[in-house]
Amino acid sequence: MRKKIAIIGDRFMLPEVFREKIEKACGDNLDIRTLEAAWPDEPMEFGNAALGLDKVKEYFGDPDEVVDFIGDAEIFVTQLAPLSETMMQRLPALKLVAVSRGGPINIDMVAAKAHGITVVNVPGRNATAVAEFTIGAILAETRLIRVGHEALRKGEWRGDLYRADRTGRELNEMTVGVIGYGNIGTKVVRLLRAFGCRILVTDPYVQLSAEDRNAGAELVALDDLLSRSDVVTLHPRVTEETRGLINKDTIARMKPGMIFVNTARGPLVDYDALYDALVSGHIGSAMLETFAVEPVPADWPLLQLPNVTLTPHIAGASVRTVTYAAEQAAEEVRRFIVGLPPANPC
Repeated sequence: MRKKIAIIGDRFMLPEVFREKIEKACGDNLDIRTLEAAWPDEPMEFGNAALGLDKVKEYFGDPDEVVDFIGDAEIFVTQLAPLSETMMQRLPALKLVAVSRGGPINIDMVAAKAHGITVVNVPGRNATAVAEFTIGAILAETRLIRVGHEALRKGEWRGDLYRADRTGRELNEMTVGVIGYGNIGTKVVRLLRAFGCRILVTDPYVQLSAEDRNAGAELVALDDLLSRSDVVTLHPRVTEETRGLINKDTIARMKPGMIFVNTARGPLVDYDALYDALVSGHIGSAMLETFAVEPVPADWPLLQLPNVTLTPHIAGASVRTVTYAAEQAAEEVRRFIVGLPPANPC
């Protein structure tokens, strides 16, 4: 019997790419149906208890429409479509859910286990993209790329940026602190090594690789990293322990005039405290890629500061992320079909 597979992609994780990679991995003796959601042209939603989605967050799609589309499929492949307890109750044929992102936060995992549904994900799918973006973010601040760009767009030639008291600094004379040494943090450290900077890492759950240690990277406590770093870049997951990690107290322990970069997650930062530090100059400048509320409000105070660079949560978006995530999801589908255990169970 042909395996029934439902794919809900979007305008980033294209459904036709999912289909192509699944057919390449599994053959064409499949019954595949696809649907393209409107994200990111339309914003995603967050957990809503009124819809029975209180254990689901960062999702896109109407629950009833998702259930109707999945129907009698045994395998469901998606990036953002939600699956809650009440939805699973209406999908008795469903056995495998492949989520093409680093964490299955659009799935009620407790309910999935109770219903005997295997959920797999793609850890580190965009690690290279985010790491490269982070290096670009750091350079934008250290070498005054944003400052010069914004001035020229206004018709102002900032020749004064060549003055010794205003010009930027080279990374080879700076100390960069990397908070979080997972899939992304390790790649950031590897890329930073090429610049010859001093590298400090804090992560209570891992040890540095021998390669990074031999290159001079140091594993230190958080307070030590904050007080010594000219640049601090965030890369931990959001947990109860890390939520609000960058706050009034930790900012006070940072080196005056340092540069702050967040390409990780908005909830890691108390943005009111960050705003105060940027206004006072305790933090010299910041590059922010993720936010507590997305999209950010048009009147958000941080949008008005001259020492902040902002981008709309795009660090993980690359063509390679799409193809890599689809390939990994396809491999999980193949393993399920031939009876192998999942490579990345959640």
